[in-house]
Amino acid sequence: MAKGYWVTFYRSITNHSALAEYASLAGPAIEAGGGRFLARGTPAKAYQGGLHQRVVLIEFENVEKAVQTYESTAYQAAVKVLEAAVEREVIIVEGME
Repeated sequence: MAKGYWVTFYRSITNHSALAEYASLAGPAIEAGGGRFLARGTPAKAYQGGLHQRVVLIEFENVEKAVQTYESTAYQAAVKVLEAAVEREVIIVEGME
């Protein structure tokens, strides 16, 4: 079964303290769901009109585990902390087998 990847692109961050609080809640919720952080931070280089924005890449056993973790009560509690603090996109994609 192919791995699942959760990718988050932060378009803007207006409240860094809320982001820090989110991280303290989200990290344990993601790890409890089997997520493993592969990369997080700003791009080393952006090409073809790519935005220089914060990116987070998390690997899961499969897409189903990634979706379950995102929809979990623990992770959704972390998401509430971000209301009006960031503008971001979250996608879940299936890896190559």
